[in-house]
Parts: sequence; C-alpha cells; structure tokens
Amino acid sequence: MELNDLSGAIIGGAIEVHKRLGPGLLESAYRKCLAYELRKRGLSVTEEQEVPVVYDEVKIQCGFRADLVVNELVVVELKAKTKLHPIDEAQLISYLRLLDLRLGLLINFHEKKVTDGIQRVLNGY
Repeated sequence: MELNDLSGAIIGGAIEVHKRLGPGLLESAYRKCLAYELRKRGLSVTEEQEVPVVYDEVKIQCGFRADLVVNELVVVELKAKTKLHPIDEAQLISYLRLLDLRLGLLINFHEKKVTDGIQRVLNGY
C-alpha cells in the first residue's frame, strides 16, 4: 500500500473512532480503539513500539514508545488535549528519525472535528 493510501486509511480509522467515542477520553482509550479499527481494516499495527536512541552506534533504551506503528511504515502519535504544541510535532519528528521512517501522523482526539487535530509530518522535509 502506498504511503498516501495508508495515511488515508489511518485518518479514516481515526474519524470512525472519533465519531463513535467523541472527545474527552484518555489517550490510551483512543489508542486501543484506533489499533482495533485499523486491524479490522486489514492493517498491521504495533502498539507502544519501543523507540531506542542510537548513540555512538549503541542502542539505548530510554523508555520512548511510539503510540502506533502501522504497516511498519507510519508512526501515529495520539494526543487527547486542548491544543497541540510544537513539542508534540518535535516528538513525532524524533521518533521518525530514530525509527528511520518517512511518514508520521499526529492526531489530537480532543477536537470537535478530529480532522482539525491531524498533522501529517514527513521525516527530512
């Protein structure tokens, strides 16, 4: 599946979850439901994938975890807060770089319309 099609499928899944649950829940609830929804759609989903820091060619486990990695191609970071901040995008960019992936989606479920809380981030651009 092409990256654009994959990101469209992920966003479609997020819209469906938001339609059914609405805003106001914890991030963990949205993560579990979105992972379930994406698997229903035939996608491979890893929840809370470890993100090691490579320093001097040594992998150091620092406790960083990407919320979802879909089809081993897209990092999805979920938020459930009033407003996204620049640090949220910086976190996603760091995960993309450390995992050597190209595309990330930052999705904030604490919006009346979830599409208002979605940012698409490309590694290296």
